[in-house]
Parts: sequence; C-alpha cells; structure tokens
Amino acid sequence: MTSRPPRSSRPTLIDLSVPRRQPLEALCRQRGRPLAKALAVAVSLGWASLGHAADAPATGRCDPYQHYECLDSYLGDGFFERLVNYYALEWNQPSGPSDPKAPPARRDSFPPAAQTTPPMPFTEWPYGGTTSLGVTRPNSVDSPLMTALGNTALGSWMSDHHLQAYGWVNVGANFSTSDVAHGGNSPAAYLYNPNTIQLDQAVIYLDRFPDTVQKDHIDWGMRLSAIYGENYRYTTAYGISSGQLLNQNNVNGYDFPMVYGELFIPQVLEGLMIRAGRYISLPDIEAQLAPNNYMYTHSMTYTFDNYTNTGVQGSLALNRNWIVQLGVSVGTEASIRHLHDTVPNPYPNVPGTGPGQVGYNPLYPGATFRVDPGAMPTWTACVRWNSDDGRTDVNACANDLNRGTYGYNNLQWFGFTAYHSFNEKWHLSYEAYHLYQKGVPNALNADVQTIYAHGGAPFSPTFIPYNAPNLANCGNATQLTCQADAYGTTAYLNYSPDPLNNFSIRPELYWDPEGQRTGTATHYGNFAIGWQHWYSPQLEVRPEIAYYHSFGPAAFNGNANAGIAPNHNSQTVLSGDVIFHF
Repeated sequence: MTSRPPRSSRPTLIDLSVPRRQPLEALCRQRGRPLAKALAVAVSLGWASLGHAADAPATGRCDPYQHYECLDSYLGDGFFERLVNYYALEWNQPSGPSDPKAPPARRDSFPPAAQTTPPMPFTEWPYGGTTSLGVTRPNSVDSPLMTALGNTALGSWMSDHHLQAYGWVNVGANFSTSDVAHGGNSPAAYLYNPNTIQLDQAVIYLDRFPDTVQKDHIDWGMRLSAIYGENYRYTTAYGISSGQLLNQNNVNGYDFPMVYGELFIPQVLEGLMIRAGRYISLPDIEAQLAPNNYMYTHSMTYTFDNYTNTGVQGSLALNRNWIVQLGVSVGTEASIRHLHDTVPNPYPNVPGTGPGQVGYNPLYPGATFRVDPGAMPTWTACVRWNSDDGRTDVNACANDLNRGTYGYNNLQWFGFTAYHSFNEKWHLSYEAYHLYQKGVPNALNADVQTIYAHGGAPFSPTFIPYNAPNLANCGNATQLTCQADAYGTTAYLNYSPDPLNNFSIRPELYWDPEGQRTGTATHYGNFAIGWQHWYSPQLEVRPEIAYYHSFGPAAFNGNANAGIAPNHNSQTVLSGDVIFHF
C-alpha cells in the first residue's frame, strides 16, 4: 500500500506506512456445515486463485490501471454502483490503480519501503507509537467505502478535510485437539474456545493522517477506533468498558483500542510526532488488529505482552536511519481514573493477628485499597535503527517502566524486535523480551488464599469475578509475594512467491516460571505454519496449523473461570480466518 495525496472524488489508495486489512463474515457463516469442510473450502478457494495476481480488469469501458483518468467513468455515479465496481476493479490485483500525478509518497532521503501490502501486514517495519515518519500522506488508505462516497457531498467534505472512514470484518474458525467448551485452547489466543466459528472482530476507524512527507508546516492527525467481537477480550483495559469481560465474561464485546490525536512538527530535525490518548503499546511484531498480523493466531510471546497505553508518546526522527521515542502513560491496560480510585477493603488487617489467623491481611492491611495498584505514572523509552537500503531494522525498548507494583497488567518490559529482508521474496521478523511484576501474591500461600476468599485484595473474586490477573507460584508456600517474570522469543520466517501470497513459519519458546502470565508455571514451545492469500487488497484468507506444547505440568484444555484444571500437555489447532475490508 502506497501513500497517495488528497483527492476529492477519486478513490483513496492505501498507505504503505499504515497497516490495513479486513475480513468477510458472510464466507464464514457455516455453522450448519462441518468445521473441517469450511476450512477446506477456504483453502481450496485460495489455491484456485494462485497465479492470477497480474490479471487486469476485463470489464468496463476502460482500464483504470492503464489510464487512471478514466477511473471515475469506470466506477459510475451511484454509491452502490461505485462500491461494487471498485471491489470488482481490484479483484486479483495487488493494489488499487495509481494516480501518476500524485506527489511522492515518501521523502527521497528516507530508506525505501520494507515490504508491500498485500501480501504483508505492513510496508514499514513496525515500531509503533506514531504515524510512520517521513512516509505518510493524508487520505492514503485504499477504502472501497471512501471510493463509493467519493462523488457525494459527504465524501467530498471528508476528503477536503483529510478524513477517512474504513474498517473490516474478521471471522475465523478452529478445530482443536482440546475440547473444554469455554477456554480450552488457552493459553493460546485469540481463539480460546476450541472447535468453533466466531466473529473475531468487526472494526471501524475514523482517521486523519498528518502529512509526514512534507517539511514546511505543522500538521495534525487523529484516530477513533471501535472493535466488536471475541477479540475484545484481549484489548480490554481495566476501567474502560471492562465490566463486559471482568464482571460478565461475555464471549463478544466492544472496545476502543485506539482513540488519540497527533501533532507533527517537521521543523525539529527530521520530524517530531506527539501522540496523546489511548494507543497500541510499543514495539512488537504483532498487533491486536487482524490486518496487522501475518497469521490468524498469535504467538504466546505476544499474547501475554503489553497491549495498550493511555498517555503521551513522542517520536523524533533524528535522521533517515534513527528514531528515538519517549512517552509517559498511566500504565499497561490501565485507565486514568484508576490513578487514585479506591474502594473499601472488606477484609482489612486486624491488629494483633498473625499468620494463619482470621483477620490477618499483610497484603492490603488498610481500610481501603487502590482499585488498580498498578495504575501509576509510567515511562516508555525506545530507539529504532533502519538501514539505508531499508532491508534491516532493529528496535530496542524499555516499555512501561514504573515501580513494578502488581496491578491489573503492570508489566515492566525490556526487549527488542528485529527485521531483515534477504531478498524480494524472503524476510525474517524476530522478537525477544523479559517482563516482570513485583509483589505478586503467592497462590501457594494459605494466608493469601484466605485473603482472596474474603475479598481482601483488589483482584479477588469480590471485585473481579472473571478473568482476574493470575497469582504467582512463588517457589515455596511460606512466601506471601514474589516477583513474577516471563521470557518470550518468537520469529516469523516469511516467503512471498507473488504479490498476493505469503507463507509464514512461526517457531517460539515461552517461559513462565511463576505461572503468572499463563496460569501454569512451565516452559512452552509453539510451532505454526500459515498461508496468507489475497483475492484482492480487500479480501484475505489465512489458513494455518499450530502445535503447542508444555514441557512441564499440563497447561491446555482447562477453564480457570469454571475451575477446570488443564489436563493436556500439548494441543494441535487447525484454524483459519477471512478478512473483508470496506
């Protein structure tokens, strides 16, 4: 996807620096058919269309790919006519038609784009926290909806003000060797329910991209996002519509994972971006939004990582190769109102009591305690290096640094991501990190169990009956608390034979020594193979197969909310999804 300039009545083309994709719910409404058959149909459809990436449109009075000036006449006048014709125009094409009069989509001095999308989930190596610097134009998303609106008063007004509305629907299915109805696939995500078809996410964005290519004026941007579906379970931040997950355990729900504004100041070195609001955590290969990922499933390394922050993030391009980032937030998956919110403690410490006695609560002894003790001023500091040829990229980050107090998800994260393109068909993405929380209550300690049973802790069932943060297995039962660590490393080796297909191999190791992240103290291994096939820039299918293994205690086929202990050391999951963009 390449950046394009503003156009009032013409379709906007996708920005290479801004990930976008979408799913097709209609193709997956097959609850009456066997799951395996539904997956097989999706796979066979993809194979049937291999080799057609270069086919040009065969219908219409002209070919807009050859003569861009006839695009409007090709599309027609009515909203639905333009919508249908644009989907048809892009069928079997890797991108929309390009305006030859468009100004450059990136600064000449910057390294070239790393990838193309399709078939990749990004064009710039991901670094997060900002609209990509030096390579973003307004009105640059390839959206059939905006194309259909292009010759209406609303569409013209939005284009004139550089606003775009677009989104996707993502539906998936899985067949698993685990069979506990609710949560049996955990700690694998995002398909925690085995052997089902589900609406993963229906998403809509309202965007305004600042022009980061130009260097002569300050510009601004914004994003409002809304998501509905099963995947809200992973984007939820405590205190932001979180009752759906923590009090009701709804299978489907809604969230607003990105609500922010941006100010771009190009006169500071090669450009300074200031983002304020709720945004995706840095840096990560993977992301919550389906089109931003190679595969349907996620690595465990990503599953138990930071997801979103609410705060202010600054990103400064020092030169064409180096970007530094510094931000302050209220913590991971935390809300501003929880900085000071307290609630009465139903089980305060009784003076004179000791271990094993009723009323003993050394964890939270006061008459009140913080709703989320992990919500506090938090720092993020990252640095990015991108090679002159754009083929190699490294991001090192200290993400969400504060006192490390045990909170809803107060993760202290130290790690890096790295990317390298071997040639136009092969590239590798790699991530490794260490994260921790301090003072996590010990699940093996009898006093901790009593305190939680009586509501004497912020995350006890009294306050969070479902999906509360896990306790830790702290080595011995005498400890009240301990530091809970986790270590993750994963890679994606990608082979793209043509512009509409990519194949990914994902090996992974994950170590959760105290079991606080996954619920089981053990080492994990994961190996997955996936295929991403695009019928057009607007329709993608992603079949895959993944094998997970616990090298210690059983970790799969359980349900913590229902008190069902895991009883499988391994599981195999065949899955796939469809993303339909609008």
